[in-house]
Amino acid sequence: MLKLADNTGAKKLMVIRVLGGYKKRYARLGEIVTAAVKEAIPHAMVKKGDVVHAVLVRTHKETRRKDGSYIRFDDNAAVIIDMKSKEPQGSRILGPVARELRAGGFNKIISLAAEVL
Repeated sequence: MLKLADNTGAKKLMVIRVLGGYKKRYARLGEIVTAAVKEAIPHAMVKKGDVVHAVLVRTHKETRRKDGSYIRFDDNAAVIIDMKSKEPQGSRILGPVARELRAGGFNKIISLAAEVL
């Protein structure tokens, strides 16, 4: 289960599939997942039951960086994206996001985020 870090109207996502590879089980920062919307606010962009693609922007499991440091967040959060253009569907990104998104080509998410760690 993931929290949402954007303003599309969804509140909670359940991961259905981790994209990339055969029987891939876990997703890391900057990876795309297919998810189902489990909770949403009324009259929003996405509804409960919609199947969407999202990119992970925060994970509770620590991630090692090239300089030897680790980054870890308090929650697991994602941003709903358009699969073809890799652009976020929402117009705002809430909370901090990881710097690892830049390597995945999610520059629009990084530019909208208030804080990049």
